[in-house]
Amino acid sequence: MSTKPTIKPTAKKTVQIKPKIRIGGTPKPPAEEAAPLKKAAAAEVVAPPPKKVAAAALSLIDARPKRATRVAVESTKKAFGHIPISKILAPEAPKATPPPVVDEPALPPEPVALSTPDEEASPNSTNADATPVNPKIIHLKTPFTVKDLAGAIGIPAFKVIGDLMDWNIFASINQNLESDVAAKVCTKHDFIFEKESRKTGGGVHKPAPTKAPPKPVELPPSNEMQNRAPIVTFMGHVDHGKTTLMDAIRKTRVAAGEAGGITQHIGAYSVTHKDHKITFLDTPGHAAFTAMRARGASVTDIVVLVVAADDGIMPQTTEAINHAKAAKVAIIVAITKIDTPGANLDKVKGQLQEKGLVPEDWGGTIGVCPVAALKGKGVDELLERIQLEAELLELKASEHQSPRGSVIEAQVEQGRGPTATIIVKSGTLKVGMPFICGKFHGKVKSLINDLGKPIKEAGPSTPCRVLGFSGLPYAGDELVILESERAAQALGEERVAEERLGKLATPQRATLESLFDTLKDGQKKKLNIVLKSDVQGSLEAIINALGEIQSKKIDLHFIHEAVGPITENDILLATAAHAVVVGFNVKTESTAANIARREGVQIKLFSIIYELIDQVKEAMAGMLDPETREAVIGHAEVKKVFELTKGLVAGCAVTDGRIARSARARVLRGRQPIYDGGLATLRRFQDDVKEVRSGLECGIKLGDFNDYEPGDIIECYTLEKLPQKL
Repeated sequence: MSTKPTIKPTAKKTVQIKPKIRIGGTPKPPAEEAAPLKKAAAAEVVAPPPKKVAAAALSLIDARPKRATRVAVESTKKAFGHIPISKILAPEAPKATPPPVVDEPALPPEPVALSTPDEEASPNSTNADATPVNPKIIHLKTPFTVKDLAGAIGIPAFKVIGDLMDWNIFASINQNLESDVAAKVCTKHDFIFEKESRKTGGGVHKPAPTKAPPKPVELPPSNEMQNRAPIVTFMGHVDHGKTTLMDAIRKTRVAAGEAGGITQHIGAYSVTHKDHKITFLDTPGHAAFTAMRARGASVTDIVVLVVAADDGIMPQTTEAINHAKAAKVAIIVAITKIDTPGANLDKVKGQLQEKGLVPEDWGGTIGVCPVAALKGKGVDELLERIQLEAELLELKASEHQSPRGSVIEAQVEQGRGPTATIIVKSGTLKVGMPFICGKFHGKVKSLINDLGKPIKEAGPSTPCRVLGFSGLPYAGDELVILESERAAQALGEERVAEERLGKLATPQRATLESLFDTLKDGQKKKLNIVLKSDVQGSLEAIINALGEIQSKKIDLHFIHEAVGPITENDILLATAAHAVVVGFNVKTESTAANIARREGVQIKLFSIIYELIDQVKEAMAGMLDPETREAVIGHAEVKKVFELTKGLVAGCAVTDGRIARSARARVLRGRQPIYDGGLATLRRFQDDVKEVRSGLECGIKLGDFNDYEPGDIIECYTLEKLPQKL
């Protein structure tokens, strides 16, 4: 009878265990579950037969958990077979401690033993196997805002805004960011940013594929190589007759259209002589166009060095010789103006020999051709010499390989947009071809030859003007044909992104020396200029020439420089920046002229480069404050001090020069100045006078100074204002 009341509470307690066992859970194996029950039964009274207790317990629980337990354990072992058993099993610490209450059995443990390895590994675990795969990689699909980037990184948005302000980028929380800026922010916070793109009809984000740059030039088979026309560049000093010689070759008046009779941009022309084509480049000879001469020498095969017979070798001639030698091209010397008085061919040949160019008739290898361009004398001999040099060089190219060309000049034309003068190096350039040129892409919309007529294709060594650029390319860039317009656009966007990312360099921190330099720069004046030019090469030359103006007192700052006419936006920009608009060989739009007149903005137009440089120098010097200098005009010695009703007056004798009423004076005692100020009174006897000359006596009162002593020297001087120089 004593066992019945004992069995009932055990059955009840067994029933209480059931709600805490979840379906699909993983209860403890039967062997482990029976141990605490046996200990509790032994502590109370004589335990019932184990079979009955087991039957009572199992009668209320379905047999499915047992099978689920075995399946779960087996599946866990299969999935995590590489994990040690000590991690899968529950900790043994709860087994060692007895239950605190004897009447209640221990609750079944939580299903920790069968948790995944990621859940089981605690934060304090030092196991190296818990390292996550692909750490700190952020995927964002454009467009995204500052808030989106901050949420992806896991930092407040104001911290991202602070990082952008350190790089001089001011953005609000809802403003879109570009991929290169986001990559910069992620790199600072130890994250990796990957740009995503969604395929059409797809829902999976993948990193955007990058377009590979164009492959290097591969030489075509020898059977495809054909003779091509030589590219000849005319180089030399300014006003030595390069354009006039070109005029005689082309039978046109080119020099008449140049301002001041000097060439200020590169012209490319094609001439046929005895069924052979020759491509000519006419480069400027002015000192400011060094970069353009170097560019002309880099794409040429033969350099014709033009030297005037009456002037000889000049500074730009020497520079042209150096450019030609650096480019390792053939050199032909054309001595012009042989029909002018004072022409001396032997003198010119002697100067050439000093520069390392020995003429053929003097035992050297350099061909020298005397030319009188105005009379047409010697022009045919020069062309024959050029053809001879071209045959010796064996110039060949293939018309079937991928077209490539070099930008000689670039400009913005009204109604056409950005255009560039191209010389095709290899292949055949045709209308409709997609291309990449520097960081700009495009599609050949039209080809125009040197005569201004449209053509459908341009072969090797052919100069032509190309329309269809997305932006204005830089002179010297290489034009490369790609397989599709989309590939050209992708590569152009990548190059623009790389250039923009390079500008996001970490700013230099302030040091004591840089602080002092900043303070000095803040005191210096600035002349702001908005510069517009007709072509890209002239714009570069003007910027370089103005940049060489050295001045420690004033700085020259270019607010904006571009190619094209002066527009309304240029005037508005100059109004905001208090700048002067300078135009070189460009026109001013009517609306821009009206706004400039209303806003008071000065527009200066030039057609000759050295006039522009001189005007800018004068403007910079005119902005400087005049320099003040002292000019001593006389001295007077104090003989006696008189005390009058209005104060003390010094009785003086003028020793040299004169004492003027309108001048300033200082009191010297023992060669040390003790007072400096203006003259309050200057009298001779009882009369006020304007000045007292040397050898006369006078009475002098200086402002509020009353400490006169006999023997003091009063030095009289004036302040002169002189204009400063740069």
